[in-house]
Amino acid sequence: MASQIEPKNVLASVSQFDFISISELFMSQQNTTKGVLCALGAYFIWGVAPIYFKTIKEVPAEEILTHRIIWSFFFMLILLTLSRHWSYFRQVLKQPKKILVLGVTAVTIASNWLIYIWAVNNGHMLQASLGYFINPLVNVLFGMLFLHERFRRMQWVAVALALTGVLIQLWQFGSIPIIGLSLAVTFATYGLLRKKLGVDAQTGMTFETLWLLPVGVIFLLFFADSPTSNMTMNSWTLNLLLIAAGIITTVPLLLFTEAANHLRLSTLGFFQYLGPSIMFLLAVFMYGEVMTQELLITFGFIWVALILFTLDALYTQQKLRRKQH
Repeated sequence: MASQIEPKNVLASVSQFDFISISELFMSQQNTTKGVLCALGAYFIWGVAPIYFKTIKEVPAEEILTHRIIWSFFFMLILLTLSRHWSYFRQVLKQPKKILVLGVTAVTIASNWLIYIWAVNNGHMLQASLGYFINPLVNVLFGMLFLHERFRRMQWVAVALALTGVLIQLWQFGSIPIIGLSLAVTFATYGLLRKKLGVDAQTGMTFETLWLLPVGVIFLLFFADSPTSNMTMNSWTLNLLLIAAGIITTVPLLLFTEAANHLRLSTLGFFQYLGPSIMFLLAVFMYGEVMTQELLITFGFIWVALILFTLDALYTQQKLRRKQH
């Protein structure tokens, strides 16, 4: 004989189920909001970073890079301790091949940082922003070449448009955006190597700065000869600003890592244009950089390419959702 279920128990079960569902939904919304705020924070800091570098422009670019490496290393040690990430660090320590590859990524990201700092402090901020606008398209291209990812039709069109913009500049004006392309290629190379390596952001950055630390210290002590190279002779304000290079590097990284934990990668991807957009606006309206005709043409093609790239990503995401439901 089937057992009878009391109405009271049914109501209790339903109300408990509803409570759990609402609670999970609320937590999910909270995590998404946290992810969005962290992503906004990370890309905003990366966007306004030129203001910081302009503040210390009397310091040569290679010295700023050295300080960025040294102080980033110490801030990463603090970060690893606060986030209790040392176990990940010890795991990588047992894998010499990964440590060697992190040496290569260290040189790649240091090259990117140096080009970026030099560009910002020598009146080429527009080209720097162009580089980070191009970067998503170079990422897609590298994905096809090295990870055997297939291009969708719209992605082919987007990459072709970006390439057309660069070729028109070369043909019409006899120049190419070397700074922008260098930044895009070095950052895409860095991203590709790190993706294949499979080491988390915090641990990877700690090893990278550790690789670069001896070079930075030796350069600062024995080769740097500018008036600002001796920190004992600097004002305390300048020294604090130089130490802040570590914060400028690690804080957005921490925010980005946190955002990646709470958002879909496709969602996170839409925030990547915030940084170069802020940089572009700062270059034109705050620092008075001139938008030349050749740059305007290149930017125009890149922006149209990015619009197509974004629409394609949205369409693909909606298509996947429909399949899942």
